[in-house]
Amino acid sequence: QVQLVESGGGLVQPGGSLRLSCVASGSFFRIYTMGWYRQPPGKQRELVATITSGGSTNYADSVKGRFTISTDNTKNTVYLQMNNLKPGDTAVYYCTWAPIGKPFNNWGQGTQVTVSS
Repeated sequence: QVQLVESGGGLVQPGGSLRLSCVASGSFFRIYTMGWYRQPPGKQRELVATITSGGSTNYADSVKGRFTISTDNTKNTVYLQMNNLKPGDTAVYYCTWAPIGKPFNNWGQGTQVTVSS
């Protein structure tokens, strides 16, 4: 079982930046995919970005060019650098992990990001 703990959310003005962090602990394969999903108010959870242990990345069209996902394998941590934030980015952001090629079934508790003036 993998435990995931997110941090870094908060309130930011439009155009601002935030960096989310997610630390993974427990027993897990070293070949994996980690990612960030978000759930806006009243909407379904949606993909934001993923990264494999080999460094391959994938982004939702809505965040391309603004968000960057990265990992520090020495710290079992995945980051989401969010720049030029928009009110539409307001959501609870969830970290997730799975062995590569498997569906995501390990989730963090979520961290709130609010973009508002």
